[in-house]
Amino acid sequence: MAAPEPDPGRAPGTGPAPHTTAETGNTPGSAPDPEPLTVPSMSAGPDFVLRPWEMSDLPLVREASLDPYIPLITTIPARYSEAAAEAFVRGQWERAATGAGYPFAIVRSRDRRPVGAIGLWLRELPEGRASLGYWLTDTARGQGVARAALRTVTGWALRDLGVPRLQLYIEPWNTASARIAEDIGFRREGLLRGWQQVGDERRDMAVYALLNSDGPVDGRAVTAH
Repeated sequence: MAAPEPDPGRAPGTGPAPHTTAETGNTPGSAPDPEPLTVPSMSAGPDFVLRPWEMSDLPLVREASLDPYIPLITTIPARYSEAAAEAFVRGQWERAATGAGYPFAIVRSRDRRPVGAIGLWLRELPEGRASLGYWLTDTARGQGVARAALRTVTGWALRDLGVPRLQLYIEPWNTASARIAEDIGFRREGLLRGWQQVGDERRDMAVYALLNSDGPVDGRAVTAH
């Protein structure tokens, strides 16, 4: 799992909180409010599909809430309730509506079962950067899900959206995620000490990056827009 972009309106490590929207209206000389985003559906190879979150995904939220790690680095509720799960899904819709990024559910093609999530977060896009984060439920790990989803969103962000630089933040112990990132073309650039609050402690994060100018992703040329 790669650590996601911290959620606006949530202090790191404080547990789930309502997603908040930015105040509307601009002061003179300020940047315009982000435009609402439409989250597309796309194939992630023959076995998985990426699509917007739906209220039918509450079982996925339940399964993720039982994981010992996912609630520590996301806004997945640590104590599941239907109300908390519905609020989480609405929060993903709000992220797109406020231009914060593109949240996807990862769905297995053969039975349409959601097995995880991946997001492309645009908070730093005015500076030419975007970040990626993803998580999978325990039963979906080790099956190529993360690799397929990350490759798909990475290629889409670089080719179709023309993002100049993509970033991933991965805990140093997470060698599986690091290997996936490097296989796709991300390069480790350094260690950010005490970068993120995870549970009750500050954790180091390794930063991985891929530039639009770095070359092919998944065998297809990247063209800067």
